[in-house]
Amino acid sequence: MTSNDALDAARTAILSGRTSLGIELGSTRIKACLIGEDPADVLSVGSHEWENQFVDRVWTYSLADVWTGIQAAHAALVADVEKQYGVRLESYSAVGVSAMMHGYLAFDAAGEQLVPFRTWRNTTTGPAATELTELFGVNIPLRWSIAHLHQAVVDHEPHVAQLDFITTLAGYVHWQLTGRKVLGVGDASGMFPIDAATADYDAELLARYDGLVAESAPDLNLAALLPTVLVAGQPAGELTAAGAALLDPTGALRPGAVLCPPEGDAGTGMVATCSVAPRTGNVSAGTSIFAMVVLERPLKKVHHELDLVTTPAGDPVAMVHCNNGASELAAWAGMFGRFAAASGNPVASDAVFDALFREALDGDADAGGLLAYNHLAGEPIAGLTEGRPLFVRTPDSRLTLANFMRAQLYGVFGTLSLGMRVLAEEGVELDAMFAHGGLFRTAGVAQRFLAGALDAPVSVAETASEGGAWGIAVLASYTAATASGVDLDLDGYLRERVFVGQEFETVAPDPVDVAGFADYLDRYHAGLAVERAAVDTL
Repeated sequence: MTSNDALDAARTAILSGRTSLGIELGSTRIKACLIGEDPADVLSVGSHEWENQFVDRVWTYSLADVWTGIQAAHAALVADVEKQYGVRLESYSAVGVSAMMHGYLAFDAAGEQLVPFRTWRNTTTGPAATELTELFGVNIPLRWSIAHLHQAVVDHEPHVAQLDFITTLAGYVHWQLTGRKVLGVGDASGMFPIDAATADYDAELLARYDGLVAESAPDLNLAALLPTVLVAGQPAGELTAAGAALLDPTGALRPGAVLCPPEGDAGTGMVATCSVAPRTGNVSAGTSIFAMVVLERPLKKVHHELDLVTTPAGDPVAMVHCNNGASELAAWAGMFGRFAAASGNPVASDAVFDALFREALDGDADAGGLLAYNHLAGEPIAGLTEGRPLFVRTPDSRLTLANFMRAQLYGVFGTLSLGMRVLAEEGVELDAMFAHGGLFRTAGVAQRFLAGALDAPVSVAETASEGGAWGIAVLASYTAATASGVDLDLDGYLRERVFVGQEFETVAPDPVDVAGFADYLDRYHAGLAVERAAVDTL
């Protein structure tokens, strides 16, 4: 197909509404992604930068900023479509919403928000998470919605008596667009434990919880508070007129598009890397960093480092979730960029990252004895209730720019690797590990270091930079395809309809990197005592 033919085909698909829209609300960016009838064909993207706020010691985003950001990202997409194809976006065949998993959004019977959004980044739910882990016999992480709810019960927060509905950020946006209080099973698995046999909340554990709070919150019926669970491919409502106006206040967008179940960023990352089958896994690196490994069998015991969640199709997954990813690395890159500008030689942001990442390739395999802790927020796997970013070295370490940057990149993977060690001890085996996120935009650097950290080959797809917004657009297209009679499970749809012909760049672990990172991780683990002291004293 010539470029003109491709342009004409895209224009026709847009005009006839045969496209799918994915919207993902990430930690620092809200992104809209438009795909064509071929789900691998990204037609346009639009984005909006935003930041969380630390208000009254709570990490949060305002709901007003949610809609300002979604509208800005959608408007940018519409403008880009008009610029590229000379047509106006007025309808979609399918729409999907994805967002940061976990956290706590609480509403009363009138649909009014009761308390500020408590995001995944908060680590104030320790007593609740510990009590629930013991009660359920399942690891309940601090950021899960049930931990936030139970902490509110334990703390006798007044809003508990007014509760009518709790959900995640993706579930909230979907509710406003469709009027339906539903959630994809992957995102729901970060609210409350899922029964693998039913792909729904574990009924026995729901009953245990209601029994636990029968005296302290006698009117609380947990099952009634939670969104209905759906799996990938099921229709999850239609875009209403009110929802269309929320997405596009100009009034140009028509209602009627089918919506797929709203999902979390972990699930869309799995879709975006074609890793929803057993023995596959992926690493997503952004503000947070996490690994998702699809399991062949149940784990032998409970581990606080591992969350049991699911794929968007409901298959069990072990998740290693770290609250801190590439934000501290980005802060250092910003400082080096400012130095370049102050010296009279300004450098574009992407070029700064590229230069620094490539410099890291010349560093010592163990980063020269340097250590970097990227903990801007608390890090449960490391036992840290708050964040204190640190750069540490001994007098005999080798301080060079190359070693400094390698230490910073290793630091992004530090806590993740502690969790992956636990998976290895469980005997979990992987055939393929995929990676996506902005950290991997500079080809061959972070990917190589991750391969060394995991001692496993790491693959990056051509579409990896589009990330979860593309992943949820693909899930939307899967729902539309299922409704039209396509009889494929999610893994089959990805392999046969989405990733056919896709190029993956695979990097095998370099034994020198493996040994060097192992030395770094031993020092990193020992040095966590310094991090804990910093939290206690600074």
